[in-house]
Amino acid sequence: MKDLIYILKYLKYYKKDLIITLTLVIIETFFELIIPFLMRDIINLGIENKDLKQILYNGGLIIGCAIISLVTGHLYSRSNARLVTKFSYKLREQTFKKIQTYSFANIDHFEPASLITRVTNDIQIMQNTLAGGIRPLCRAPIMLIMGVGLSFIMAPSIAWIFLCGVPVLAIILFLIVRKTAPQYSVLQKSIDNVNLVVRENVTAIRTVKSYVREDYEKEKFNKANTNLTDITKFTFRIAQLNQPTFQLVMYAVTTAILYCGSKAVHNSTLEVGTLTALLSYVLQVLNSLMMFSNVFLLVNRSFASSKRIKEVFDEIPTIEENENGLTEVKNGQITFKDVSFKYKENSSEYVLSNININIKAGSSVGILGGTGSAKSTLVSLILRLYDVTKGEVLIDGENVKNYNLESLRDKISIVLQNNVLFTGTVRDNLKWGDESADDSKILHACKLACVDEFLDRLPGGLDYDLGQGGVNVSGGQKQRLCIARALLKNPKIIIFDDSTSACDMETERKILNNIRNLKGLTNIIIAQRITSVMDADMIVILDNGTISDIGNHEELLKRNTIYQELCHTQLGGVNYAADSSK
Repeated sequence: MKDLIYILKYLKYYKKDLIITLTLVIIETFFELIIPFLMRDIINLGIENKDLKQILYNGGLIIGCAIISLVTGHLYSRSNARLVTKFSYKLREQTFKKIQTYSFANIDHFEPASLITRVTNDIQIMQNTLAGGIRPLCRAPIMLIMGVGLSFIMAPSIAWIFLCGVPVLAIILFLIVRKTAPQYSVLQKSIDNVNLVVRENVTAIRTVKSYVREDYEKEKFNKANTNLTDITKFTFRIAQLNQPTFQLVMYAVTTAILYCGSKAVHNSTLEVGTLTALLSYVLQVLNSLMMFSNVFLLVNRSFASSKRIKEVFDEIPTIEENENGLTEVKNGQITFKDVSFKYKENSSEYVLSNININIKAGSSVGILGGTGSAKSTLVSLILRLYDVTKGEVLIDGENVKNYNLESLRDKISIVLQNNVLFTGTVRDNLKWGDESADDSKILHACKLACVDEFLDRLPGGLDYDLGQGGVNVSGGQKQRLCIARALLKNPKIIIFDDSTSACDMETERKILNNIRNLKGLTNIIIAQRITSVMDADMIVILDNGTISDIGNHEELLKRNTIYQELCHTQLGGVNYAADSSK
């Protein structure tokens, strides 16, 4: 319940709309409750006394009440729609905003498919609950109190029958809620699983088709889909018992009142008009309670969704923002000082251990190591995508934690192996680096990244539509576009995480030479190919999260067995060093 209250606090931004909505419901309900009272007078005072004036007078009042109730009901619908739309907009905005504060460690805590479900499906459930819940939740208490009260005023000898039905309805609702409440959390997790399967399949559709694994993916989806269907059927089969059981109680109470009321009318202890009004109140109240029970089941489901949404808000970012920190990276000198790192605090082993590296400003550094040697993790610490577990990462002598996070990342560009391009034109994607960049600046960056070699062949050049995820260009072209985008940031530090692997060796050498010739730019190159790093000022050899050796090409070639083996495997022997140095 506290999770739902936490989520509903976002209604405070729209107090005016909420007050108007609730006021309209109260007015509508009040005038609906007056109508049976007026009907009683029409029958008792008008029809029985053959008083046409009384009939017309009270009939006019009934029509007036009905019109007012109709108008307020219509205004309520418009006000409620406005309130619910604003509420869901604000909730989605704040949830997405919170996700943007997450570090990689926070993202790892949630499945991406689960986050998508929470921002879409779970918030949609909250929206539906609010849209369909305000009216019944507000009407039911008013109807119950005033309806029962007026019933006892008019016919206390019969109204007690009505009260007998209320505890029966409460017991039925309690039993249904008790059975369905745990199922809604399971249901939402099943939706997460379906989204996960679909997301993986769509993202990796080329791999699926190339390995002819469509049947396997269909089976996996069918399993997740069947599980969701079974849980949904079980949950809603129980929930749907609510309406027929409520109707059964309602008709039983109505029959009992008719039986006792007809005897009272026959004995002249009750007027026909009073019995008619009493039945109207019974139907109004019981219908409101039935709607209330339906909404209560919806609210019950929203408990699970509100809990899942609140988990997003409760997640504490592992990266603490230093809003008043340093805003300028002057030189780009990087120092790793006794750095150790592990992804989880309770992990027994460190991914990186005792890392000590000093990277001079404007220098070129290559990082080599086998798969799983934590090369990418190492450079992630520079941008504070993760924070170190022990030790310090310094930039220009200042701990990276002392920098304003946005300013720090704005001065560091990273190009990943799995490059990401967005739907739009070449120009749109490159302007991620600098929104204000004109075409001359964009074309200069394209030249440095060797994009100019294929840009003229793209229909429209900079205005060429790359398609979703850059599907209209090759892997090598995609990498070069990402490098150009990174250069447009005008960074002090640029990091290549095996980001030229799809380029041929000649193109790669051109790009890296262009980068190294840029003055004042510290460049770090993670690579699998010796040729990518052999011209670097310093090469770091990582082995299982520790530093095996640091030196330049010639130094490592003389003393480091790992580097020697790589040279022998990739270059065909160590004589390449002598040839390349001439």
